[in-house]
Amino acid sequence: MNAVKPTKYIFVLGGVMSGLGKGITASSIGYLLKNAGVKVTILKLDPYLNVDPGTMNPYQHGEVFVLDDGSETDLDLGHYERFIDVNMTKNNNATAGQVYSTVLERERKGEYLGQTVQVIPHVTDEIISRIKAVNQPKKYDVVICEVGGTVGDIESLPFMEAIRQLSLETGYHNHLIVHVTLLPYVKASGELKTKPTQHSVMKLREIGLSPDIIFCRSEYDIEQSVRNKIALFCNVQPDHVIVGKDVPSIYEVPLVMHEQNAGHLISERLKIQKESNLEALKKFIHNFKNPSHEVTIAMCGKYTELIDSYKSVLESFIHAGVENNARVIVKWIQTEKIKDDKIAAFEFRDVDGILLLPGFGSRGGEGKILSAKYARETRVPFLGICLGLQCAVIDFARHICGLKGANSTEFNKKTKYPVIDLMESQRAIKIKGGTMRLGAYDCEIKTGTKTYAAYRKKKISERHRHRYEVNNRYRNNLEKNGLVFSGVNENLGVVEAVEIPDHPWFVAGQFHPELKSRVNKTHPLFRDFIKAAVEFNLGKA
Repeated sequence: MNAVKPTKYIFVLGGVMSGLGKGITASSIGYLLKNAGVKVTILKLDPYLNVDPGTMNPYQHGEVFVLDDGSETDLDLGHYERFIDVNMTKNNNATAGQVYSTVLERERKGEYLGQTVQVIPHVTDEIISRIKAVNQPKKYDVVICEVGGTVGDIESLPFMEAIRQLSLETGYHNHLIVHVTLLPYVKASGELKTKPTQHSVMKLREIGLSPDIIFCRSEYDIEQSVRNKIALFCNVQPDHVIVGKDVPSIYEVPLVMHEQNAGHLISERLKIQKESNLEALKKFIHNFKNPSHEVTIAMCGKYTELIDSYKSVLESFIHAGVENNARVIVKWIQTEKIKDDKIAAFEFRDVDGILLLPGFGSRGGEGKILSAKYARETRVPFLGICLGLQCAVIDFARHICGLKGANSTEFNKKTKYPVIDLMESQRAIKIKGGTMRLGAYDCEIKTGTKTYAAYRKKKISERHRHRYEVNNRYRNNLEKNGLVFSGVNENLGVVEAVEIPDHPWFVAGQFHPELKSRVNKTHPLFRDFIKAAVEFNLGKA
């Protein structure tokens, strides 16, 4: 009987500053391994004390990425899914808030048998158990583990200690540490500075960890002499210093790593005798860089100053653009500024498509309704997501059904015509975290619709994150006046998709299609939306 092969771990840690692309680094390593035939998954460890990012302001943390199981997770899990095409679960994101909550709950239950509960061993043991839980039962050969923040953060120390202990437990050929650092360029002296990297590695070694590969982020090319210097002072071989120069697309990063032999170095250390096949990715990048068409899409929302709020939508545009041989140019529209039809006409004068973004609250709500109205009246291709669907329905109710003042009770609790209302299941809920309608739900698609033409099947599953829905009391009126309910969940009585049949392409979903678009699997709604935008653009010539 063959012994079960041990799980191999790759730890991706960051130094100098946050925001250097640890998530992209982890995802790219995952892509190299996945395309070498290795079964791989990725775990994000977040040192913040929030249980999850669900109640955090997008300005603080970017978008909340929702999984099939309803977990509200870090946006990096979106990168993981897009790169390695593996559905994540709640086990793929652990926060300090979750870890400490579990430890304290166990202490209250008396599970520690009168022990003094401490960071070591109780907190670190819980972290280790969560790292191992990702692969229980064993489905993967390699678990990649990214730690949020930087190595010098106080809140990160228990996670670093847990990794030190686990590295010792697993052994040399079963773990590898990748350290992501910044090489700043000083214009005055015209040189890249290695000292921040040296100090970051020094801090890492102080807590008992040494990098096996250093991934250096830079806006500039790095000369071999700089590599050699980093290698000498950080105690790695020069070929283990990988240059991560800025590239036009994040999907190019695996190719950058591959060109520097990173995949081979990882495979050699972990005793994985397989080579990556990157032909599909090379073709994708070639098509991305050499499109035949260009379209401008208006992104209408209220967090337009921080593009990470809509990261998955932007990535979906890249996937859909490549599939339609088009470059997608984004025009950001702050919907608070759209006060009337005249302003809307000015803002949308040069666009080939309008995407009405998801969100919460009344700020910018009227501007979103006017955006949907403009798209409907001028026949510009339109895609509405979540709140985008709701605003499209409000516009239709007001201006086609004659329900003057129709609104969402989220915007106006006293509206005479609440065509959008709080879901019945949400009325008794007082706690904010993790209580929305979250995760994957089935949806029945109506044949003969543009929605069906996109999906090409009658039953789909999509991810959700909302509290409000189309009020079923108004469905007959809306339908009678021409609005088509192209997707419904009959079991729950929830409208999932709507469209306008005499419009070239006007579709909206209560769900979030952007959460399921992948580099190798463009989401069908984004694919057909950009296709319609290309046709609209060509029609203007």
